[in-house]
Amino acid sequence: MEPHVLLVSFPMQGHVNPLLRLGRRLAATGLLVTFTTVRLAAAAGRLRDVPEDGACADVGLGRLRFEYLRDEDDDGDGDELSPNDMLSHVTAVGPSALAEFIDGQADAGRPVTYVVNNIFVPWALDVAAGMGIPCAMLWIQPCSVLSIYYHFYESPEAFPTAADPDVPVELPGLPVMAMDELPFMVRPEYAQCLWGDTLRAQVGAIKRTVSWVLVNSFYELERSAVDALRVHTTVKLAPIGPLLEHGHDNGGGDDDAPAPALGAEDNDRCVAWLDAQPPRSVVYVAFGSLVNIGRDETAAVAEGLVATGRPFLWVVRDDSRDLVPEAVLAACRGAGGDKAGKITAWCPQGRVLAHGAVGCFVTHCGWNSIMEALAAGVPVVGYPWWSDQFANAKFLVEDYKVGVRLPAPVTGGELRACVDRVMSGPEAAVIRKRAMHWKHEAAAAVADGGSSDRSLQDFVDHVRRSKAPKELARLAQDIEIKNGPVNPVLV
Repeated sequence: MEPHVLLVSFPMQGHVNPLLRLGRRLAATGLLVTFTTVRLAAAAGRLRDVPEDGACADVGLGRLRFEYLRDEDDDGDGDELSPNDMLSHVTAVGPSALAEFIDGQADAGRPVTYVVNNIFVPWALDVAAGMGIPCAMLWIQPCSVLSIYYHFYESPEAFPTAADPDVPVELPGLPVMAMDELPFMVRPEYAQCLWGDTLRAQVGAIKRTVSWVLVNSFYELERSAVDALRVHTTVKLAPIGPLLEHGHDNGGGDDDAPAPALGAEDNDRCVAWLDAQPPRSVVYVAFGSLVNIGRDETAAVAEGLVATGRPFLWVVRDDSRDLVPEAVLAACRGAGGDKAGKITAWCPQGRVLAHGAVGCFVTHCGWNSIMEALAAGVPVVGYPWWSDQFANAKFLVEDYKVGVRLPAPVTGGELRACVDRVMSGPEAAVIRKRAMHWKHEAAAAVADGGSSDRSLQDFVDHVRRSKAPKELARLAQDIEIKNGPVNPVLV
């Protein structure tokens, strides 16, 4: 019987995407993989490319299944939940739903032998450990940020406080960081909130329950941070990225699960529009699935994009579209293939960034977006908003040297100046050369025999050697009751 890996995700797009991409890679090696999350009716509009409950696809040598946790408290009325309410709800219903789910998998003849979670569902690791199932976590932010959190929970006195906010933070393998460059959850005003408490539990699992920490990054990018953190932990710390979207990662092509049809029309329109633009001419703008920059800053972004005189592709979610000045919307509606620009509610970001027409990426500095930009070799204008994004922006500019940071609050003039710096200014050639360097390093990492490829294969080998004694023993007992004695090796 092939091992059965259960992936448990927090139900937000930025969490689902990398874990699902990991699932495809694991399944391609011959493992049975099941993806699950608390699929809330109120979150359905924010999740794209997540197949229906019960969907299953052959992926390489294995299979990838989709089966979601039962949520008895979700009445299906579809009312939008705030992120805080979503976290509270998932934390309340998740543990019991997961335990019931794992029991059901065993009853169905496919006992879970390994559990992998991501950030903000730490209870998944506790449930798994309590049922005798080995587990790992997928860290979906940079290893550098994991190191910051790890040292913060180990030695909080080394970090700024409300009374002394100017203390510089010096950690092994990382640059010196100021308060406004740190992730939100180590700043005094956020460290004790529900998000901070949940993150503390996740990082604490490194010492309690997990044996592996998989990281959506690659060793060559974060060599000093990875090496330094390995000294402080006993778990296997394994960069396995970049985890890219369907068709663009090492598990791409015919071995990937079929790409869902959601957004196909937007997909085709965006790519067709890009096809009509000159090489490296387009400013691509996207602030993720959660960030809302507000009316004034949206207007400033619109002003700056128009002022660049360059074609732009701007992703504006439906819930923010009315913040865009009508004159800009009208110009884009009448643009056709000219240089005025295009506004869309969604686009296939990996394909867009890999397109030869894209010259720079204006981003909120979410880590998934950064991984995709680095893998595509696209220069970046960073505009961080929350969570790890401020630290990510610092690394982008100072360590990776692939872009510039846009001052906040944004003005049209500042945006235009930053775009010019990375696309045509005196620094542009050096920035692009550096971006192409990381593109080649990322490709080498996930290629056969690369650092990330080796780390992933090591993890697969570990999973194959691991057993979940309680679940396998119960399955063997059930089979014996029905069919007589069974060879446990065959189970």
